[in-house]
Amino acid sequence: MMSEPTAGKDAALIADVLARQRRALAKAITLIESTRADHRARAQKLLEAFLPHTGNSIRVGISGAPGVGKSTFIEALGMFLIKHGHRVAVLAVDPSSSLSGGSILGDKTRMERLSLRQEAFIRPTPTAGALGGVADKTREALLLCEAAGFDVIIVETVGVGQSETAVAGMTDVFVLLQLPNAGDDLQAIKKGIVELAEIVVVNKADIDQDATGRAIGQMRSALSMLRHASPYWQPPVLAVSATKLQGIAEFWQEIERYRQLMNEHGAIEIKRRQQTVAWMWALIESGLHARFRAHPAVRRDLAALAASVEAGKTSPALAAERLLGYLSLSD
Repeated sequence: MMSEPTAGKDAALIADVLARQRRALAKAITLIESTRADHRARAQKLLEAFLPHTGNSIRVGISGAPGVGKSTFIEALGMFLIKHGHRVAVLAVDPSSSLSGGSILGDKTRMERLSLRQEAFIRPTPTAGALGGVADKTREALLLCEAAGFDVIIVETVGVGQSETAVAGMTDVFVLLQLPNAGDDLQAIKKGIVELAEIVVVNKADIDQDATGRAIGQMRSALSMLRHASPYWQPPVLAVSATKLQGIAEFWQEIERYRQLMNEHGAIEIKRRQQTVAWMWALIESGLHARFRAHPAVRRDLAALAASVEAGKTSPALAAERLLGYLSLSD
């Protein structure tokens, strides 16, 4: 049970977040990212309090290979949006080391101008081993940013593994950044990420205009061969130079066009409802995995069985069946 002083602090924290205080928002996100049991209980109460104040933003996922210029693009876009009266939150997911668990968390450094603006909030978050490279609490952080009055939420992925799928599953529009020399249309088709993209941006277009033109043509050809998630939208391919601030306004026009068209068909509302149910199942799977690892019999035998599998003495299937057999409906 929550103590009165703690309840009072949380009530004040909720009020401060709703009053659009960035420091309070940072504290609230830190609380939901905590793995402590008492913090998790408090975080759930905070989320319940914030839910009525969420859903009023456009959620944009941005991905692309390292070196494509995601941070530069996001900063240019953020500054453009602030100039036009928006408040922008950036949830930038940093890959954690599989060896040390550490993360650079350098997005505020790469977006220095944007981070200094009161209308912006940048939160670099380590993946901490989360499936697909997306931090476990990114969805909750997104809701908190909405409650704090940010009307544009940008989620930047690490651009590797399954992170694109995870971010596409929590945003309204998914943007893929490419380089002018990204490869031909056959290579593009092999990338499952292209099927997720609602908008494709060829960044650094100023470096080589001929290569940019070829890349746009190849990507449009690739997109024409793919089946996309929405029957109402054909993904456009845009040329942008984030460093020279070229094409940013045109990009945002496409975001607004997408939003208007999808809202006319109720598609964004349907998409968000489906995402919420998928989120529930993801949490169930994560919870089952945690409970399995915490089971006394599993903890007792896991290391020995893993060693036996590694030595070739026990098959993986037999070991898994034995460990799963420790679980029952009564557990």
